[in-house]
Amino acid sequence: MELVVARVGRAHGLRGEVALEMRTDVPEERFTVGAVLATEPATAGPLTVESTRVHQGRWLVRFAETADRTAAEALRGTELLVDVGKSDEEDAWYPHELTGLRAELVDGTVVGEVAGLEHLPAHDALVVREDGGARTLVPFVHAIVPTVDVAGGRVVLDPPGGLLARDQVADEAAGEPEA
Repeated sequence: MELVVARVGRAHGLRGEVALEMRTDVPEERFTVGAVLATEPATAGPLTVESTRVHQGRWLVRFAETADRTAAEALRGTELLVDVGKSDEEDAWYPHELTGLRAELVDGTVVGEVAGLEHLPAHDALVVREDGGARTLVPFVHAIVPTVDVAGGRVVLDPPGGLLARDQVADEAAGEPEA
């Protein structure tokens, strides 16, 4: 399975360096000199890491295929991919492991299915496709998603009132005025 480990951001300087928006906890392992990364779109790569450095808290990478700023700017928005197996950490999951899991409340009520994972600035969010078809972003934090059971095919949600689209439908059916 291919996993997105970073997204190429702005070009940095004139020699082909790019800033990366990281999607991995171990960039020092993923971006070693000589590493070859697949890309999305595939036509942008593969890319070979020529050099890396951290500048003001941001990873800068130069690929062998980007000799100048123009080539670096052309990569902006490209996703960098690696082949991975199953995560071996207890509380860490890859997006492909979460997609398709049944989403249910703590009382066992099924609310839908996990359609994916979005990387937001504050924290990741599960994309839940509710049974009614609504797409809801659920903060992927322990207080709201207390259980992730990949083997059991489910995630358990304990959302605050109003987070799910089904809550809004229930409020309208009960005749409660909108806030």
